[in-house]
Amino acid sequence: MRNINIAMLGSGFVAEFYMQGLANVNGHQVAVNYSRSSKRAKAFAARWGIPESTTDLAGVIARDGIDLFIIALPNEEHESTALLLASRKRNQVCTKPLARNRAEAKRMLAAAVKSGAMHGYAETEVFSPCVVRARETIEAGGIGRVLWVRSRESHSGPHSQHFWDVEKTGGGAMNDLACHCVEAARYFFGKENKVAEVMAWGANLVHAAKTKGEDNALLVLKFESGGIAHCELSWTTRGGLDLRNEIHGSEGSIFTDVTRGTPITSFTGKPSGYVIEKADLDFGWTRPLPEEAFAYGYQAEMRHFVECVRDGRLPRETYEDGYIVNCILDAGYRSMKSKRWVRVRT
Repeated sequence: MRNINIAMLGSGFVAEFYMQGLANVNGHQVAVNYSRSSKRAKAFAARWGIPESTTDLAGVIARDGIDLFIIALPNEEHESTALLLASRKRNQVCTKPLARNRAEAKRMLAAAVKSGAMHGYAETEVFSPCVVRARETIEAGGIGRVLWVRSRESHSGPHSQHFWDVEKTGGGAMNDLACHCVEAARYFFGKENKVAEVMAWGANLVHAAKTKGEDNALLVLKFESGGIAHCELSWTTRGGLDLRNEIHGSEGSIFTDVTRGTPITSFTGKPSGYVIEKADLDFGWTRPLPEEAFAYGYQAEMRHFVECVRDGRLPRETYEDGYIVNCILDAGYRSMKSKRWVRVRT
């Protein structure tokens, strides 16, 4: 089995989760970590046993011997990095959202396709084991025709300061969180069933001093089949990440709850260490989530991308999927302003 050499571009929150996912994937080596900060790059490399770190992005991309580049950088860096990788015909995977808007995503997709190299959209939700199992139940006809999907993705707010800046990220809570819910809905309904139009509401209810973007939002997707997906997004939910899906069909329903239905409940009188993503407290009554990287889908998606590089095939989530999500989000922001249903332009 050929060993796949990886360059991890980024040293922040999502890069940590990608490394956790890769830790359980055979046949690869993360050869180098790039960060905009030399201190962070060195610390990240030391923490994960990566033999090299650098702040020279162009130099890393130009070097030979790297089979896969994983973009785990802030949103404002996605397009420029992806275009540079495409110009060198490099295999690339980008974290969510693919871009800050539809226009950036379109350029990234076009360049990646033209390069002829592999391009993968790292949307964890559709690789989560419980979500994959739900899709298998749908494919087996267990709930009949999918009619309505409800997804919730919420927590108490971004972990890094730059996330609060909508100019850098492309939007607020809807931009940050709805990409998960949108892709889950497309996965449950089937990608051949396109999102025709959307309706959105958003408001800044708590964090006006931190951001100009919305900290709470609702996004409704109307599919060509007539089915509806309802996405609930929040940066003001306390108690850690809340990640749930409901899929209702003509003959049954499926419910997933990764973070509030964990198999462990504990009560501790003093801080007892990490509990779950975005947890506000680490003592008292808590619900620790074992093996987060598995539960969220990081391990499955990283294994899939490594295997696709080795086999020379496109992943089941590509930049085309990321582009479609960005088109839906753009329509959502137009709806948020107009307070009307808005057609999705692709």
